[in-house]
This record gives sequence, structure tokens and C-alpha cells, in this order.
Amino acid sequence: MNAVELAKRWDTTTGRLANMRSGGTGPHYFKIGTRVLYRIDDVLAFEEQNMVVTAGAA
Repeated sequence: MNAVELAKRWDTTTGRLANMRSGGTGPHYFKIGTRVLYRIDDVLAFEEQNMVVTAGAA
């Protein structure tokens, strides 16, 4: 998926995703020319790693 699609999925901006890439805090990505692309497996893994489970949740 591209940055616009991921921004929609996460209800954020492409600028925020760019900041995450720059800071090394986002999901893995690759570039083809000037296009930034994310593999869905990397996005899902990132989401799983960053899931917060609250106390009492099963």
C-alpha cells in the first residue's frame, strides 16, 4: 500500500508517516523511485507490536 492508503487506514496524515519514516519509528517500507510503499504484512506486524492491552482485557 502507499502512504495515502496507510494514512487513511490509521486516520493520520502522510506528513506524520513521513516523520515516522524519518525517525525510524514506523513500519518497514521501501521506495521505488520516489514512491514510498508498505507491505501489508509489515503494516500488520507493526500494528500487532504496538497494540496496547488494557488491564482486565482478555
